[in-house]
Amino acid sequence: MEDQLGHNVVSLVGRVSGEVVDRELPSGDGLATFRLVVPREEPAPGRARVDTIDVACWSGRTRRVAGRLAEGSVVAVEGALRRRFFATGPTRASRYEVEATRVRRLPGTGP
Repeated sequence: MEDQLGHNVVSLVGRVSGEVVDRELPSGDGLATFRLVVPREEPAPGRARVDTIDVACWSGRTRRVAGRLAEGSVVAVEGALRRRFFATGPTRASRYEVEATRVRRLPGTGP
């Protein structure tokens, strides 16, 4: 039975902004990351707003799909919101990102 106290599921459709970065971590794990620009409903006529969201692809499947994306591609991303902590010199910082479990390039939408 699914836990009724929490639910962390993210579903986004947007355009890839910039290049996909694929790297190998010191642990040997691979990671592909990209930014997704997602439009919001217009708050007032003529005032479009967007959110820019970092997406992390850890699995081999999501990394392969991400590696074939070009800037401007429209994609659907499913996953969960994660808060990642990391060192920045002597201090620690954090950021939120979507950890993708599925990435799909939508047909006929960009490069």
